[in-house]
Amino acid sequence: MKKLILLLSILLLSVVVPSGMCAAEKEVDRGDLTEAAEKKEGFSAKDIIFEHLGDGYGWEVPFNHHKRIPLPVIVWASDGFHLFSSSRVTHGHEYKDGDVTFRIAGKDSPYKGKIVEVTASGEEIKPSLDISITKNVCAIFIGVILCIWAILDVARWHRTQGSKAPRRMTGAVEFLITFIYDGVIKPTLKTKAQKFAPYLLTVFFFILIMNLMGLIVVFPGGANVTGNIAVTLVLALITFLITNIFGTKHYWKEIFNPDVPWWLKYPIPIMPLIEVFGIFTKPAALTVRLFANMMGGHMIVIVLTLLIFIFAYMGPVVTGATAVVSVLFSVFMLCIDVLVSFIQAYVFTMLSTLFISLAQEDGHEEHAKDATPVAQPVK
Repeated sequence: MKKLILLLSILLLSVVVPSGMCAAEKEVDRGDLTEAAEKKEGFSAKDIIFEHLGDGYGWEVPFNHHKRIPLPVIVWASDGFHLFSSSRVTHGHEYKDGDVTFRIAGKDSPYKGKIVEVTASGEEIKPSLDISITKNVCAIFIGVILCIWAILDVARWHRTQGSKAPRRMTGAVEFLITFIYDGVIKPTLKTKAQKFAPYLLTVFFFILIMNLMGLIVVFPGGANVTGNIAVTLVLALITFLITNIFGTKHYWKEIFNPDVPWWLKYPIPIMPLIEVFGIFTKPAALTVRLFANMMGGHMIVIVLTLLIFIFAYMGPVVTGATAVVSVLFSVFMLCIDVLVSFIQAYVFTMLSTLFISLAQEDGHEEHAKDATPVAQPVK
């Protein structure tokens, strides 16, 4: 256990902290630790935090932040289509492809961190279309492959082994499937559970895999996919579309003509406006909840690690004590984030199931019609 904690600590420090942080300065103003630390060459707490939480055109290599695993850059520029490796534009380099020069915009540019065209006068122009395979996109591809493999592995087991209980990873995946289906989907959707179960189980495993991969500090992990609001927004929009496209007549009636006193509907449609507004607040809640929780967890771990280098100017005793406390708390937060990864995947699936279920209500009249007893002959 001690060796595992030590290994996690070393990997954490190697990924979060650039190699340029290791040199010490002789004379430093100790009045403002954060400001002094950020004056140090190669160390800016803000840049480090947002670099690791953001996307990128390459994948960081552990123990060496000057090397990256290159990814393909695919853009439609002013003269047409371009495809090249991101290794050609890393570390401030410019790459000329035909008549167009490309580079990654610096921190002072309005297109910070994005591929831009550079004109002869030095002006930066954003390409018309950028469909590059970035770190987050590559991580999504890997997550989708792992999700498909996990589900098909369970299906293959039961196809070949029948009712025999699976073990190891296959058994764990089957346990999660049973837990979500029997504990969330079936009790909520009842007879319509099988109709929506494929989507709900897929979104659960996708979010879970992305959450766990984001906690791994080495390739293929480290991408903050579920901490990217664009990703969580797309997932929430899919739930939004399924909820409203498959909504029943009673669902839409309760939105535009709810069963409330008439003065809440006429002449000013107060309740219909509130109900319509509620349609859009549901996906917004799904988006922000997942994004904020995963982003916050990653940020806390990075900030705790950076405390070592912020307090490095207080002397060896303070530095050593801070390093021990920061590493222990960082490892503790990583363990908490593992639990949060499961919880957030579960909560997103549960709320999606609930929203879909509310749109599947048939109303009191239909239930009464179905429950009408058949007339018995008089004896």
